[in-house]
Amino acid sequence: MSESVLGSRTITQIGLLVNDIDEVSQAYADFFGVEKPAWFWTDTVDKAQTEYKGESSVARAKLAFFDMGSLQLELIEPDEHPSTWREHLDKHGEGPHHIAFVVDGMKEKTASMEKLGMPLIQKGEYTGGRYAYMDTFKQLKVMLELLENDKQ
Repeated sequence: MSESVLGSRTITQIGLLVNDIDEVSQAYADFFGVEKPAWFWTDTVDKAQTEYKGESSVARAKLAFFDMGSLQLELIEPDEHPSTWREHLDKHGEGPHHIAFVVDGMKEKTASMEKLGMPLIQKGEYTGGRYAYMDTFKQLKVMLELLENDKQ
């Protein structure tokens, strides 16, 4: 058996696109019997350094997280600006957007995936790390998000 492309086989997050984060986060909170998490905006482009399809993007999204043991459920309500979130929501409607893995060596992992025909679609920074969305639909039938957290 060969080594994992990502160096990990542990899914850490499932991301869902929604039109109304307040409504959907309340529905999940009621369903799971937990407190509704507060949502927050992703950082502005000056801080997040967001790029979509190789170009700087002012796109932002409201995010809410449910910690479900070893897996995190992320709800994403994108703004109107071009992004993988907005494109996917407009094309496919609400529902699954990505599964995420924590990786070490973001640049190397994205380069390896691009060599396999899985191009980088969007990337950015967040407090404590960075993310990259890879177009893996052709091969894996779902988008993958890579998360790299800064070393403590």
